[in-house]
Amino acid sequence: MSNPDARGPKPLADVLGELFAARGYARLHASGELEAAWNAALGEGYEGRTRLGDVRRGVLSVTVDHPALLEELSAYRKGELLTALRATVRGSNINGLRFRIGPVES
Repeated sequence: MSNPDARGPKPLADVLGELFAARGYARLHASGELEAAWNAALGEGYEGRTRLGDVRRGVLSVTVDHPALLEELSAYRKGELLTALRATVRGSNINGLRFRIGPVES
């Protein structure tokens, strides 16, 4: 029986997995996937009007550029947006959305 902690050749998949985890590539890919899903769920006409923040305890923070947009998204479209994100983003643990007003520049 071989010792898995022993020095020696490792499968390339293991090495790349460790590298991606150490460099945060999975998180970057996931955030890009989340951003694309969010923009698709919002639809046309909202480009550059929102900015996604962190997901904490299953709640995605979203910054919007105007109080009227905050009202529209939080009161009328929240359920629709949440359903679309859950359906589109693989392994999503998002179970809520929190909106706030603020700057949304990239």
